Amino acid sequence: MTIPEAVQLVIQAGAMAGGGEIFVLDMGEPVKIMEMAEKLIRLSGFEPHEDIKIEITGLRPGEKLYEELLLSEEGLRDTAHHKIFVGEPAPAGTELLDLLGEPGKLESAVREICEMPDRQIRAWLRKMVPNYKPAPNGHYEL
Repeated sequence: MTIPEAVQLVIQAGAMAGGGEIFVLDMGEPVKIMEMAEKLIRLSGFEPHEDIKIEITGLRPGEKLYEELLLSEEGLRDTAHHKIFVGEPAPAGTELLDLLGEPGKLESAVREICEMPDRQIRAWLRKMVPNYKPAPNGHYEL
């Protein structure tokens, strides 16, 4: 997808907004970065790997090979545009909504959590976020 196509989709989604929606845009098929680099080099009149070297650096911390747009229990609703969808998020637990509704409560909870050991943080997350599952490697996942 070109930049103008992506911008047009974003503008159209914005025009559909009524307030609070989460729009998910169909950006087309994924593109392999190596194929794109090779194509750009050829379009510039050079030969990839001969005239211009391509160096693979690997993933940086925090980078992903695949981005999950929705959780398994969430869905998408169609709109009038075939490439624009509205996400239907899973409902949050009432305790979490209560916490988010009052800034003072949230600030107090954050201070409390910062003092907790990891296992206690995981227990708190399980209580507040029903679909939270701790990863075996110790990282937090939803």
